[in-house]
Amino acid sequence: MELRLVEDVVAANGRLLFPDDGAHRICYVVHGEIAADGAKLRDDQAICLSGAAELKAAASGATVWRYEFAAANVPIATLASHAGVTREKLRQTIAWPIADRVLIRADSVSFPPGGCAYLHKHQGPGIRCLIEGGIRIDALGHSASYGPGAAWFETGPDPVFAQAAAERPSRFIRVMVLPADILGRSSIAYVNPEDREKPKSQVYKGYVDQVIDI
Repeated sequence: MELRLVEDVVAANGRLLFPDDGAHRICYVVHGEIAADGAKLRDDQAICLSGAAELKAAASGATVWRYEFAAANVPIATLASHAGVTREKLRQTIAWPIADRVLIRADSVSFPPGGCAYLHKHQGPGIRCLIEGGIRIDALGHSASYGPGAAWFETGPDPVFAQAAAERPSRFIRVMVLPADILGRSSIAYVNPEDREKPKSQVYKGYVDQVIDI
């Protein structure tokens, strides 16, 4: 199984068709407006599409970050040239299975200037993409710094420390695959006991929290 992230820059009234290929797709609207699965979505809204579906941009067009959870042999659907441009940002094979039943979760994590997330783990893997600010991620003995539009993968069980930019707010959009039994509950676990009761600077906004069939 894979997690991947692509960016769809959809032209005015452009359409993107998804086949019934077993993939689960979180479509997050970065800017503009789309219609999908009978819903209209605008900036900072997201929807989960499973199986055959259609995404259509409004007359203003739209930029969408599309997070996919799919078998590795499922191709990435792309926009026809007249309908816009699809760019692959990141793809990662994940350790499988995670649990007997799983959910897919989409949320955002916001930090004030200089905020951080203490050393922590999650119960499943995920892809993050920074939408504003800047952030440094320390994991697996390495550090990497990201600006807006940059994406990275976290395994879940491997500890991570996150340090947001000092001079401006920062926020990333995150999609994770998690055990279904934590539906509605946080997946985070702090590594160091002394950090568990400290005030936390990060703020969460949820978009999708949905048990899925594999």
